[in-house]
Amino acid sequence: MAKVLIIYQSKTGNTEIMAKAIEAGIKKEGVTVVRKKIEDADVDDLLEPDGIIIGSPTYFAATTAEIKRFIDDSIKHFGKLEGKVGAAFSSSGDLGGGNETTILDILRAFLVHGMIVPGYTSGGHYGPVSVGTPDKERKEICEAFGAKFAKLVKRLSK
Repeated sequence: MAKVLIIYQSKTGNTEIMAKAIEAGIKKEGVTVVRKKIEDADVDDLLEPDGIIIGSPTYFAATTAEIKRFIDDSIKHFGKLEGKVGAAFSSSGDLGGGNETTILDILRAFLVHGMIVPGYTSGGHYGPVSVGTPDKERKEICEAFGAKFAKLVKRLSK
């Protein structure tokens, strides 16, 4: 059965709200999902799932130091993540706060690992973002994102 791992950091709760909505979308597609806060995650967790999603608050238009450290430490498994599906999401405190650059930081690392990184035609081309606390529309976008991601993971993990 296909499996997805969501790793995220959330200092204000906003990124966690997004992670939970993405998880709900994945579950609706019948895909197994594990959601972990960055402080509970280990780079060895990256080996088992077919899909990996990382979410980060935006700090200075980039990921948090903890997310960046995790990504840097993932070099331990260089070559072993090839073919897995990867995606990212982000929250920020202000419009133009760097959400897209934060997501692109994560996606670039996934590409270096040889992972498959899809684009999206709605809800955020690189992945979902939220400015401040995710409202109903943002939660729905996150859930739809999770469902689309799960469908791709199922297709590719056959």
